[in-house]
Order: sequence, then C-alpha cells, then structure tokens
Amino acid sequence: MAQFTYRPVANGLRTDHPIPDLPFVDDSLLPLEDPAAIEAIGRGKGNNMWGREDACDEGWFAFTTDPGRTDLSWTVRYHPEHGHSVVLYRDDDAAMVHQVHLYEAPRALLFRAGGYWWDGTAWFRPGQVYDFAEEKYYERPVPGAASVTATDLLQHGGDATRATILQIKDLAIDDDGNAPPVRDWVDHLALWMQARDGRDLDAAVVSVMAPELSGDQLIAPAQVAELAGIAPSTLRSYIARGEGDLPLPQVKVGGRNLWSRVVAQEWVEQRNRSDDSVEAAVAGDHDVYLAPGIAEIWATFSRSFFSYLWERQGFRKRWSLRWRTQDSVREVAQTLGWEVATSFPKLVSVHDLAVTVRQAVLHEYASGKDNQNAIDADHAFYGITRPVARTLAWLIRHDPATAAHTINQITGEALRMEIPRQVSDRSIATALSLDGSFDAATLNDFLARVFAPETTA
Repeated sequence: MAQFTYRPVANGLRTDHPIPDLPFVDDSLLPLEDPAAIEAIGRGKGNNMWGREDACDEGWFAFTTDPGRTDLSWTVRYHPEHGHSVVLYRDDDAAMVHQVHLYEAPRALLFRAGGYWWDGTAWFRPGQVYDFAEEKYYERPVPGAASVTATDLLQHGGDATRATILQIKDLAIDDDGNAPPVRDWVDHLALWMQARDGRDLDAAVVSVMAPELSGDQLIAPAQVAELAGIAPSTLRSYIARGEGDLPLPQVKVGGRNLWSRVVAQEWVEQRNRSDDSVEAAVAGDHDVYLAPGIAEIWATFSRSFFSYLWERQGFRKRWSLRWRTQDSVREVAQTLGWEVATSFPKLVSVHDLAVTVRQAVLHEYASGKDNQNAIDADHAFYGITRPVARTLAWLIRHDPATAAHTINQITGEALRMEIPRQVSDRSIATALSLDGSFDAATLNDFLARVFAPETTA
C-alpha cells in the first residue's frame, strides 16, 4: 500500500487545476490528448528516463521523465469532465504517484492540503486507515468541505505583469527536491489565467476549505505526539527520517509543520491497527515482548525443568554441590524453559495453521449459507464449530499478528461469497467469546484493532 506522501514541485502551464504556491512551468512538450504519446517521450529512451500510461477511473493517468531534466517527471491525470491536472514531481516519485492514482485512490483527480483528495464531486481525507480485507484505504468524506476555485482567488486582482512562466531548465530545486514557494502566487495565477484563452475559471479547482482545516483545528508536532502517546523526540525522528507512515502536514507556517487534528487522529487509529499494536492487545507483562501462548509454554517448561533439577533427589544430587541455591536452580530452569519457548516456530508451522483455520472458517460459512443458518439480517451470523473456534483462539494467543491477517483474509473471501462484513465479524466474535477462553476486555480490544473501523465522517 502506498500512502500519498509525494510533494509536487511545479504546475504545468496547461493544468486545469493549479496547485497553490507552486510555480508554473512551460509544458508544451506534452501531447495532452494522447497518453500513449506522453509515455513515449520517456519510455525506453535511456537509463535515467521512463514513461507509463494506464486507464484509471473515468479517464487515464500518464507520466514521463522530462528529456532535459531527468531529475523531474511530468504527470498528467485526465478526466473527461474535469480536464487535466498537469503536475511536475521528482522523477523518483513519479512511478509511485502513478501507482496511487491507479490502485490506492483511482477516483482521485487531484490532491491538496497534505493528501486531501477530490473526485470531481466531494473531498476526502488522506488515505491512512487501511482495510486489509478489501485491500484498500477507507474513504472518509470531509464534512462541510468546499472547493476553492481560481475565480475565488482572482476576485481581488492579481497582476500578471509581475509573474513569470518558467522553462523547466530554470526551475530551482532545493536539496530535498522541493521548489521554493512562490511569493505573490495570485499574480502567477493571473498570468496562468491569460494562457487559458477564456476557459471557465469556476471549474478550475485550486484548493479545499473545511472546518477541520481551520486554524483552530491545526496542531503542532508536540500535540500529534501527545495523541499518539509517544515522545516529541520520537515524532521529530519520524519526520526527519520519513518513518512511521506519518502523513504529510496540511500546512507549513513559518517553516513549522501543522496537521489537521482529525488527520493526526486517523494516523493514531492506523497505528493502533498495526502488527505491533495487535500483538500488544494480548501481550503479557514481560521485560521483552511475548505473545501469551509463548509465555505459557515458557512457564510450563520452566516449572517442569525446575521439578526435575531441584525437587527430584536423584537428579539434584548429581550437580547440587556446584549449584547450591534454589535461586540458582530456578535461573537454570528458566533458561531451559526459554530455550523451549523460543523453539516454538520450529514446533508448529503457524502460517500453515493459519491457512487451515481460514479454510475451515470459510467452510463453516459456506455450510451456513447452504443450510440457511443465518437468522434475521440485523443479528445474522454463522455458527463456527468449537474445534475451529478454539484453533483460531490458539492462533490469536500464540501469534496475534498472523491471526489478525487471517481474520481479514477470511472477511475478504467472505465478501466474495456475498457474505456481508458484519455477518463475518459477528460470526468470529461470537465463536471466540463462546469458545476462545479470553476475558471479554482482551477479546474486545483485539477485535477492535482487527475488524474494520466504523466509517466516520
């Protein structure tokens, strides 16, 4: 999955949807009505050049390395109603932007404000919370969102005589691959308007306004760190190293990154659905992370070895003169127990077991459908037999992350069997509550991190 974290560096002059604060660059080399010809500019023309075009939702997307600036690539997203978005990116980012438009957000016509995207009708938040069952990001609409058009920005003027259209060779890029923000950008927008030959400025979407993007809803890195329960220094490290799947900031004010509070909350939500978080939901209290099943094996063998080495006089006499204290013997016993516990992956093929559990649960679903065992739609579920439920519970206790992926795979396969997600979730939750031997709080915490979150506006 590819979160949208790619920063554009310039607008193409013929774009229908300019990006604020970026310069306009002459894009006359691009045959905008022919995606295959755009691809052909760069594809196979040298080691530092490439191009690609593909159909996507209601239109197409194409990109090409610029022949004169192989560090930069042109990208074009075309929609038959809303026209072209022509954007210049770093060449290293262009293929990933292409992938986002094809697979992660195929309906997106443009991205603004750190990943907010527009489909021609509505605005959606940056894709962060991932649906592993359907293998896509959840689409969360932005309440009260309104598009800002070129007409809106040019109401109070803009002097085209003070602006410049750049040639790509003259575009300055800093060490991070970004173009410096353009001062008095509305002047440049006015010059862009002159090049449009009177085309409708009301249709030129420039940015987005929404209550959640207002100043009082923007938070600094320290507040983002507080929401995530991590140290501010950890977040600063994420920013510096590009780690932690941290979304792009919504704005930068005086060199300071600011995020919409709701975007930061959704980042925390996705962190709580990560493998580490799912494991933590059922982990025991140990100096190092242990899944509870592993901890139980360790404790079992530690007790067994201690019994053999200390409590059985025949064994004890062989070496007790060298190891004279009970604490020393317990230390040896724990070491032996640890050896057994860490051998667990050699004893049981967890991934083979996961496949078996998945097939078993899907068989239960198929049998339930055939026998019409689901009750009314509001409370529908399929019964899962005790051995299957207990084996799934065993997998959760011993390898929570693999179990989480298995449950999501079950949900995805069930959807293809025309079994609604709610029915699958309820079936698994019911089986585990009846036969899983979990306390309710632990089970609920685990399932809340695995099942699809409620779709919220």
